[in-house]
Amino acid sequence: MSVAFPLVSTAWLAEHLEAPDVRVADASWYLPQAGRDARAEYGSAHIPGAVFFDIDAISDETSALPHMLAPPTKFASQMRKLGLGDGNLIVVYDGAGIYSSPRAWWMLRAMGHGDVVVLDGGMPKWKREGRPIDDLLPPPHYRHFTPRPDNSLIRDFAQVLSAQASGSAQIADARSPSRFAGEEAEPRPGVRPGHIPKSCNLHYSELINGDCTLKSADELRALFVDNHLTLSRPVITSCGSGITAAILLLALNVAGAQQVALYDGSWAEWGARPEAPIETGRTG
Repeated sequence: MSVAFPLVSTAWLAEHLEAPDVRVADASWYLPQAGRDARAEYGSAHIPGAVFFDIDAISDETSALPHMLAPPTKFASQMRKLGLGDGNLIVVYDGAGIYSSPRAWWMLRAMGHGDVVVLDGGMPKWKREGRPIDDLLPPPHYRHFTPRPDNSLIRDFAQVLSAQASGSAQIADARSPSRFAGEEAEPRPGVRPGHIPKSCNLHYSELINGDCTLKSADELRALFVDNHLTLSRPVITSCGSGITAAILLLALNVAGAQQVALYDGSWAEWGARPEAPIETGRTG
């Protein structure tokens, strides 16, 4: 089964939950200050049949940066153990609605698995509607995953530095306005406050409705216009560590942008690199 759109509704998933080619993954992840244990919450209540997609565990453990995309061999091995693989339509969701699941969506796409969608509204909407919840772990189910890295979706430091200098791509930052402006200290030691020069700031919360669903394509396009983003030009998304940058990337995709990539190191890397130019202050 394949769907063209990057989002599916809770009603769609409820109807297709037992389809043999549909797999569901809980990709919840929270900042430490949220005081939430994603794996424990999954263990006590998850969508029936869902596996736990641990964003930190499925990362490059050789990197000092947080949850960087894993090498293809490791990523494929982890997917195989989760039973997520070739021929599956993978539905990812999270416990906040739309927060960390777009990161898993981007990771899978960056590894060449195009049949992946985000559950619009996530677990909060699923629960509000009284849909089935399970606390049983699904039995082990191995499935082959063929990694086919799509480098068009990934940007590293050198590529972002070049794009910033040349203006070849727009850079959009999903962090809060105060962090973007450098008005508060960064949470990671050794990371300078501020933002990438010439980047624009669009906090990820502005993309999401009060019911935890993503805003409509028309609403998103209006937001991007207001923030001086041209959808026909390349866009690189960034944030603190590559989590909420994926929300922005998802929203751009929904709005119709075709050339969008994510800066995986994001500010955790840029702010720590002495050669990286930095600006402070709020933009128009």
